[in-house]
Amino acid sequence: MSARVPVYDTGMLIALADRKAKAVALHNGLRAAPHRTLVLGPVLAQVWRPRPASIHALAAVLKDCTVPQTRTSEPAMRKTRAGRPECIACANGPDVIDWRRIGAALGEAKLPPKKKPDAVDAWVALSAVKHGSAVIFTSDPEDIEAYLAVLNPGDVHVQAV
Repeated sequence: MSARVPVYDTGMLIALADRKAKAVALHNGLRAAPHRTLVLGPVLAQVWRPRPASIHALAAVLKDCTVPQTRTSEPAMRKTRAGRPECIACANGPDVIDWRRIGAALGEAKLPPKKKPDAVDAWVALSAVKHGSAVIFTSDPEDIEAYLAVLNPGDVHVQAV
């Protein structure tokens, strides 16, 4: 696949729930990507709150996204004329080695001052790395870049929102 896999962190989902113009424009531009935007379950859990306005906004966003290994989520790959391909990285959940890599990233990342290690951010970074070619949309680019520096990705980019 030549297109980068879009990955949202918590900050991007918050921006979308708040209907921030830049985040909405970026999200709308990703609707045609072959791989749906990746939203990890813990990222969604950090944002989801029982307020009608945010639930409505997030439910609309999630129609264009995939939450890996969840029964009611949209599939990772959009249909093509040849059928629907599978995303191996989304189909297979993290294993023990992945959790060890996340732990190592938490311990080794050179985070900005006053920032504490965040396992969800490290998992977002590793998920992007496992896809091979990805772009992470985040409100904390320095945090994500610190984890990526440890994980040494080949083709992962960070886009601030």
